[in-house]
Amino acid sequence: MDRPHAARVALLLAVASPGFAHAEAFEVNPNAGNNTFSAVFDAKLGERINAVSSAVGCQLTYDENSGMASGSCSVPLASIRVDNDDTKSGHFREWSTNKKTDPATCKLEATFANVKVGQLQAGRPASFTASIPFTICGKTRADGQPEKVSGTVLVFPPGAYGERKTVRIRAAIASFDRDAYRIGPKYTDGWLARVQQLAPVVAQTGTIDLSLFAKAK
Repeated sequence: MDRPHAARVALLLAVASPGFAHAEAFEVNPNAGNNTFSAVFDAKLGERINAVSSAVGCQLTYDENSGMASGSCSVPLASIRVDNDDTKSGHFREWSTNKKTDPATCKLEATFANVKVGQLQAGRPASFTASIPFTICGKTRADGQPEKVSGTVLVFPPGAYGERKTVRIRAAIASFDRDAYRIGPKYTDGWLARVQQLAPVVAQTGTIDLSLFAKAK
């Protein structure tokens, strides 16, 4: 597309969509080190495991007129550490991929549109709730349902948290069911998985927490 034509298309979109011209683009840098994913699975008769990663990446837009946010986020499976243990981390990758795909290509992903967060004001966290579909290694929930996500959004003007406008996002999924995504030894081939299945010491449901800082592009 030539530049004059592209400019005309952008102008038409701005006129046709009232909030388009006010939409801001933000990004969560997976290499920043301060964006965290944490999943805790606490078995009453087994272990309390914590899977963590600081490699969360997002592309987001926020429309100040409508107060709506849209975008996508992902966490590479290979970046997730379980109890900071190589063996446990390796088992989690096998459980997630079911030994059918390369862990290096697997991601935990979420894509959402028109999540109502309201008008953002510096120093005032805005609460939100949303139903957001997730995929893990390309697998959706077995029942096809989205996850219920709740959290807060807080905006920092330029200069308050770095040179660019920054949005802090804290979100949680209270009852994340790994079995709904076929994550576990019973879905994974091999004798080790069969042995692990005999000792269900890892909880089926857990809590996922995200703490993100999205910078204006």
